This record gives sequence, C-alpha cells and structure tokens, in this order.
Amino acid sequence: MSPRSASVNEELRRRSRERLLQAAVELVDERGYEATTLGDIADRAGSARGLVSYYFPGKRQLVQSAVHRLMHRTLEEALEREPRTEDGRERLARAIDAILGLARDRPVLMRQHMAGLLQAEGFVQCPEQRRLSELLGDTVARYGSEDVFADYPLLRALLMGAVYSALVPGVPMPVPALRAELFQRYGLDWESGVPPEKVPGGEAREQDLSRFFATEERSSRPGQS
Repeated sequence: MSPRSASVNEELRRRSRERLLQAAVELVDERGYEATTLGDIADRAGSARGLVSYYFPGKRQLVQSAVHRLMHRTLEEALEREPRTEDGRERLARAIDAILGLARDRPVLMRQHMAGLLQAEGFVQCPEQRRLSELLGDTVARYGSEDVFADYPLLRALLMGAVYSALVPGVPMPVPALRAELFQRYGLDWESGVPPEKVPGGEAREQDLSRFFATEERSSRPGQS
C-alpha cells in the first residue's frame, strides 16, 4: 500500500482541526465553558484526545478559535447573501446585524467568548481571528473609511462593547437599542441589513452549525488585520 501524498495528509489534518472547532462551539453552546472538557470535545469530533493538543495549546485557545470561526463564517454569509451588494453602507449594516445576531441567538457561547477575551492572553492569534479581521477591515474600507487602520479597531471595539452590553447578566441591554446606537453613529438607515422586526420570532434557533465549519477552502479577499 503506497503512502498518502502530502496533499492528502494536509486535507486530513484540516478536516480533523475543523471537526474539533465545530465540536467546541456545539459543546460550549450547550453546556458552558467550565462544563466542557477537552476530552468531551475530542469525543464529539470523533478524534483521539491527544490530537487536540497537536492543534491547540489548550481549551481556551481552542474555544476562542472556534468562536472566531463561527463569527467570521456568519459575517461572510451575511455579507454575501442575496441580493448581493457592493454598497458599503448596506454591507456595514449587515456586519453589525450579523455580530449582534450571534449575541441574541447564542448568549451562552458569546458570553463565554467575551469572558475569555478578558483573560491575560486576550486575543488568540489564529487563522480564524485573522479572517474575521480581514472581513471587518474590508467592510470599513467599502463603507468609505479614509483611515482603515484607525477605523477598523474602533468598529471592532464598538461591536465588542455592544455584545458585552447585550450579555451582562441581570442588566442586559436590548439588541434593538444597541443596534439603533450603532446605526446612528454610522449614519445607516434602520431598514438596512436585517431590522429586528424582520427577524423571525418564536422559532427554535438553528442547531446545525456544520455549514460554518465546512472543510472546503474558501477564497480570501484582501483586507485588514
């Protein structure tokens, strides 16, 4: 039996890593961070437990990478949905709604993510975080920023602050109010993006996250990190 080619081995490694990312998001969303172990994640992914440490230094790094993957794929899907548009104002509205939508729909997961960012290590530099940065930087550029390197970090900080405000236990701010503040700041029309009144209410949230962790490569656009 001939040995596998380098490209086949690389594809298998990529698939293994992405199964771990998906399993981490699912389990933390279901159980919370503390109740989820690396062994649980490996079992859900169908991977050997020792394989987790091959890809990630620890649970915090794995979970943060997993949430950044969900965030950048959610943002990518929102930006490219039909009808597709190159209008910078509409794309910024979609970006804001995509991130606030995660806070609304997956509060346990996003609360754990925000708590992780406040740990000493802060942002984990990983491909998922870089891709999220690229998409947000590109959105700021299309909106018409004359200084993306200054305006992108501001947008990121405002989105993080809005997500935090929506998730504070006991005193959460309503997402529509946070959206209104951001839309006013950037001069966006309320009807842009996905207004709260157009979000289906009373329906079970989507459980199948597999499309956000699909193993096919996606083309990257130039952006800012």
